[in-house]
Amino acid sequence: MPSLQSLLDEVDHRADEIVALEQDLVRIPSINTGFMPTGNETRVAEYCRDWLAGEGIESRILGRDPERGNLIAVLPGRDSKTRLMLMSHTDVVPVENASKWRFEPFSATVSGGRVYGRGASDCKQLLTSQLMAVAVLKRNGVRLEQGVRLVSGADEEHGGRWGFGWLADKHAESLESELAVNEGGGNAVEMGGNLVYLLGIGEKGRLEVHIRLKGESAHASVPWVGKNAGFVLAEALKRIEAYKPELDTSLPLFDYLSEFAIEDKPTPKNVDRIVAHVEPENRSLATLLRALSRMTLTPTMVKGGVKSNSVPESIELTCDVRTLPFQNEAYLRKQLDAVLAGLEGVEYDVDYMSVPNTSPYKTEFAEAVKRAQAVAIGRKDIRWAPMVSNGFTDSRFTRNIGIVTYGFKGVHPDDDPALTNVHGTNESTGILTLISSTKAMIALAYDVCGGR
Repeated sequence: MPSLQSLLDEVDHRADEIVALEQDLVRIPSINTGFMPTGNETRVAEYCRDWLAGEGIESRILGRDPERGNLIAVLPGRDSKTRLMLMSHTDVVPVENASKWRFEPFSATVSGGRVYGRGASDCKQLLTSQLMAVAVLKRNGVRLEQGVRLVSGADEEHGGRWGFGWLADKHAESLESELAVNEGGGNAVEMGGNLVYLLGIGEKGRLEVHIRLKGESAHASVPWVGKNAGFVLAEALKRIEAYKPELDTSLPLFDYLSEFAIEDKPTPKNVDRIVAHVEPENRSLATLLRALSRMTLTPTMVKGGVKSNSVPESIELTCDVRTLPFQNEAYLRKQLDAVLAGLEGVEYDVDYMSVPNTSPYKTEFAEAVKRAQAVAIGRKDIRWAPMVSNGFTDSRFTRNIGIVTYGFKGVHPDDDPALTNVHGTNESTGILTLISSTKAMIALAYDVCGGR
């Protein structure tokens, strides 16, 4: 029977095949605008289904809508149950301005050891690595005690109502697993001579606030006859910009700052000073510490007015809100009421899209993840810290049905995170990460599912 090392060696020999698979997936523009009809994730799912069939692996596609299919595949073990689920998603965010890109956004161009394209990192890199991992296990006749499940969902970028959320609600059997890994962690941070990986154990909550600002319409040539809702908007934005959130350092990551060679014990009083000290050396870590020590209230969209020569009577301001685990909707409403106090003609509603969620950190599964990453990159000096993501992923759905789920992408430490640009211009993924992630997924499955 093949050894784990022989499987990892094969991945190195399959580098060109892995890159080609990533390119094929990126070239399918599965853009999710958030407004139906959108996504077209079924095209990606069908490609993956056919690719897996070529490897002798059966899969199926389930969808709330025909064009928004979810891929489910199982590599069975001796036991009828699947123990580990490899999670990803097939939809990508829109491209705002293609003219700013170095390469056409869906060309999947390879340059400088990277694959460029919308979705190259979020999340088709992980899907590529997971597909290749199950294929390598199958090709080499690896026998598993318990099976591996691969699920790639639709609609992650707009809440999962057509993806993992729908599967968890209507087809829970399609997610049957004890353990899972998904995006939302597994990034490397080098600080003070230490290599520290962040294992995603949870996520902040995510809410949308829709603030309606009311005035009174009038002809634009005599604006004093009405009341311009735009001026109310200006005051609301000014207040939101000045909002100072409550600071908090109770999340687990703050107990592990010594791993990053940060000596100060973080408190609400000194956390901003720590962030300022870290930022010149590692902006990504500083950004994470800042995000995980407060609620964020961010204006993102404005809609209003009916004609250029009419005073707008109503304007709607949408804000993105990310909450810490102890901050519920009542807490947010209290904050909003204080921010908007005294403004006439203002009302709001709250759409709770994702509640904060966590999995335990000190588990045998976490130790298996650590072993997998160590062997994937050939390093024995890795340190680890638990991270709560400032964003949200489909992991909240699997955690809510009892599956221990970690954010773990198996990123290579030499892959510059500044070049990834998730959701931004020139999004890309490093070929080093495509390789190391594939190895990590193989090693993890081999370990927790009893490969031999």
